[in-house]
Amino acid sequence: MFDALVLLVATVAGGVAAVAGFGIGSLLTPLLALRVDTKIAVAAVSIPHLVGTSIRFWLLRPAVNRTVLWRFGLTSAFGGLTGALLHAQTSGRALAMVFGVLLVFAGGSQISGHAQRWRFRGVVAWIAGAASGFFGGLVGNQGGIRSAALLGFNLPKQQFVATATAIALMVDAARVPVYVVTERDQVAAIWPAVLAATVGVVAGTLGGERLLARIPERRFRQIVGILILCLGLATLVRGGA
Repeated sequence: MFDALVLLVATVAGGVAAVAGFGIGSLLTPLLALRVDTKIAVAAVSIPHLVGTSIRFWLLRPAVNRTVLWRFGLTSAFGGLTGALLHAQTSGRALAMVFGVLLVFAGGSQISGHAQRWRFRGVVAWIAGAASGFFGGLVGNQGGIRSAALLGFNLPKQQFVATATAIALMVDAARVPVYVVTERDQVAAIWPAVLAATVGVVAGTLGGERLLARIPERRFRQIVGILILCLGLATLVRGGA
């Protein structure tokens, strides 16, 4: 029954990620953490995350904004690797609270319209990429904070999701080998759940790609803001439990 639940949630997560550029780790990690240690859940979810991100990138690759990818993505990947290396040495609860506050602020600012004035250029873009990757590597959930930072580039929806996906792929390439080395035996022990998550993410990704095309451009940023706000509130609730 648990693996069936993982399959269902993974399908939803894949669909959300296809629309907002994040969601797989946000939904699957806390679910798997009900059965295994959070650090093992983070490592396990990195596998379906990598598969789903790869498929999403292939579908959206023509829309990738290469300027933002290299300016923001390289430092994000470096930050993700650094955060992953420090992952085992951090205080999960305190970090979750800080992470949640950042997401609530970013999501609320986007919904209220305040974030429309954010513009990331030059050195600020490099710093935003490094910070989002670092926090993501630490908590194993870089998608929400990365999408929040990417909103500052004011990209059209297709470019936003495509570029977020390309950056996610770079971050996964940096962090997944670290998780494989440190947690491979524990992840192998829960392979049915990992397989169910991977199948669900693939199905959700393919379905969500069609949904993205139907969302009006003027509503897209608000939808992403709402999802980021919900992720932030959920993170605060889990961190305070």
